[in-house]
Amino acid sequence: MVSHIIIVFIVLLFIVLSLYFEWTGPSFTFLIAVSVLAVFGILTPKEIMSGFANEQLAVILLLLLIGDVIRQSSTIERFFDWFFRSSKTYHSFVFRMTLVVSVMSAFFNNTPLVAIMMPYVDSWSRRNRISPSKLLIPLSYAAILGGCATLIGTSTNLIVNGLLSEQDILPGLAPLEMFDFSIVGIPMILIGILYLVFFSDKLLPDKKDAMGDFQKSNRDYLLQAVVDEGSPLVGKRMNDDKLKNLRGLYMVEIVRGEKHISAISPETQVLTGDILTFAGDTSTVADLITQSNSGLRFPGAEGLVSRKVTQVVEIVISHNSTLIGKTVLEANFRVKYDAAVIAVHRNGERISGQITYEKLKAGDALLLYGGQNFIRLSKNSQDFFLITSVLENRKVAPYKSALVIIGLIASILLSVFRIVPLFTSLLFLLVFMNVLGICSPKDIYKSLDLNLAMIIALALALGVAMTKTGVAKIIAQSIITMFMPMGVLGLLVGIYLVTSLMANLITNKAAVALVFPIVLTISRDLHIPPEPLVLLVAFASAANFMTPIGYQTNLMVYGPGGYSFKDYTKIGFPLTFLYLIVTVVVLYFVYF
Repeated sequence: MVSHIIIVFIVLLFIVLSLYFEWTGPSFTFLIAVSVLAVFGILTPKEIMSGFANEQLAVILLLLLIGDVIRQSSTIERFFDWFFRSSKTYHSFVFRMTLVVSVMSAFFNNTPLVAIMMPYVDSWSRRNRISPSKLLIPLSYAAILGGCATLIGTSTNLIVNGLLSEQDILPGLAPLEMFDFSIVGIPMILIGILYLVFFSDKLLPDKKDAMGDFQKSNRDYLLQAVVDEGSPLVGKRMNDDKLKNLRGLYMVEIVRGEKHISAISPETQVLTGDILTFAGDTSTVADLITQSNSGLRFPGAEGLVSRKVTQVVEIVISHNSTLIGKTVLEANFRVKYDAAVIAVHRNGERISGQITYEKLKAGDALLLYGGQNFIRLSKNSQDFFLITSVLENRKVAPYKSALVIIGLIASILLSVFRIVPLFTSLLFLLVFMNVLGICSPKDIYKSLDLNLAMIIALALALGVAMTKTGVAKIIAQSIITMFMPMGVLGLLVGIYLVTSLMANLITNKAAVALVFPIVLTISRDLHIPPEPLVLLVAFASAANFMTPIGYQTNLMVYGPGGYSFKDYTKIGFPLTFLYLIVTVVVLYFVYF
């Protein structure tokens, strides 16, 4: 029906404008759009709900769950710390991150790579006082760039090859080989990395509150730690790399016996037994506490460090608290609440000396390092209010962590070689992790990103509406017809543009399904080699940089990075243009 086509075009315009100008959040924008399509009978309830049963959506959620559990075990973070330890600047980190992610995503599914890297990127950015919004889009783009370089790098390439094997428009056409994609993919990895290293800092927003509530993380806490004998910090000066690696923390004072050193010069040395006073926000303080190789001891928390499950929580002393006037030592949090006070915030007031002997006041915010009994023991306390849980740390035996990582790699390989579907193997891995005690059912519930699930599912429903009404085909055929008179080079540009547009508005898989039969028909009718046209469709549909809805990794970093729709357009348009030029030029000179 013509009226249905008009309604779908209006809904598409609303989605683009709403996301670009941030009229409503992304999930609510899609909810409004799909609701309108349902009211006018364009989508049935079954078609709307089918997105929630989509296998790719389930795979993304499972990968995020497994990635979060791996992150809590600290195994991956220790590996990344080793790999990125010499990255002291933003540009150095972006170069290493994009290089390793793009190379790995050429051979492994890029979604799990992004899911596992996201928490570490957030942690590194906080330690180095760089907004995660400066790093998460480059992470997603690196995964996309690498995925386009081989047949197995992205599911889109596999789908294109599957369609090629099953098509009957050009009988006898051979499937694509593993490295047929590399002639464009490898040069674009290099160009893309250079582009991100030199331009991402200028084009991306600086959102300090990304990956968390700003109100929860903008308090500067004072934390004290004792330098143990044998600590790697002993004998180091303030300008040494080992102390510089404690980024995000500022050294306020050193207590050395009866001496208080507050004027700390770059040449000041750290000695055994020194009490170091740091200032930092909740996240950076929590990160330091959970580092097992720092060689620092936190008074009061010694026995808690060896616990299997620990957490860092933020509390505020109530105005009628019985703790007011007592020192931290006298408050006896360890016995009463299975926790230790590790850091204090007092509205910018300077605290000197040992925190243990500091008298508590109403309104003091404290960071507590607690065991698994803290929540139960503090539930009915009137002495303080729980503000937030900052970090939960789960100690996992090294062999268990290794089993999980091996299981994840095995799941990806089984999927790549089509032995077991990725969803099935990941589901088994999740059950296996529960049986080993690495995680529990409540961890699964807490790690579910329901907002992301809604966005992806409703975006799939929108794609169904575009296909069902013929809107997608109208757009595709119109653009290709426009470029055909310009010759082969113009036709290649037209196919790239229409496929890229479709992939950015709907899913890349839907774009491939729509454009693929059209390009084979063009190849047959105009006697043009089909291989470059098929590769063109694969690159244009997978290399989606301009919108958050074009590719699943863009959606994954959308909310955590605090991005707006136009952030993707600003940094993604030049990269898309570069990809178009390189793809068209390389394919033209190789095949024509």
